Amino acid sequence: MKKNYFLIVSIFLLIFSIIGFSDNLFFDVQQPSNSDPKFIVHGVFMFAWFIILVMQSNFICKGNYKAHIRWGTAGLIAAVGTVISTFYVFITVYKGWDTMPFYAKANRFLMPSFALYVWLGYKNRKNPALHKRFLFLGTFFLLEPILGRFPLDMLSDKAFYIFEFCVWNMFFLSFFAYDWRCLKKIHRITWMSYLWLYIVYIISILI
Repeated sequence: MKKNYFLIVSIFLLIFSIIGFSDNLFFDVQQPSNSDPKFIVHGVFMFAWFIILVMQSNFICKGNYKAHIRWGTAGLIAAVGTVISTFYVFITVYKGWDTMPFYAKANRFLMPSFALYVWLGYKNRKNPALHKRFLFLGTFFLLEPILGRFPLDMLSDKAFYIFEFCVWNMFFLSFFAYDWRCLKKIHRITWMSYLWLYIVYIISILI
């Protein structure tokens, strides 16, 4: 588990992103968003981030550190592009805070959190443990738009929110298990990130 944890999680993240956007990719390719440049650019950067995350995790598992370093710049470009394109979508889709549902408000906090964690991951790139911790926990902050698009129309809104939060919690709790296996404790960055997720949602629901 210790050796392959990040590769396994990155693969699940990529699979979940494909499922979440399967209507755009496979089942409803004629929808208007597929011809809207802002959504195309955003989707390209987002998928690039998840694909590179798998590649980078695989390089580490195989001990190919030179390739990992070479592809690091591409990952940083994908992350920056994801942040910029997401903020552009935020600005153009919603006209004012009061028009947003609570999960859209939450994403206004979580996307800057992702940006911060990517920066911290890059800053700590010579410290492998912190580097991957920041990058993966930051990526967990991106999950709402993916899980929120899962093709589960048969569920009620309440059941869908329960599903979404159960899956989201599983990713964080898997990191708890990884920490406990490796460190015999929960790293403060892990539990603080998990706590931040709930603080963000409480704020988003209340305001």
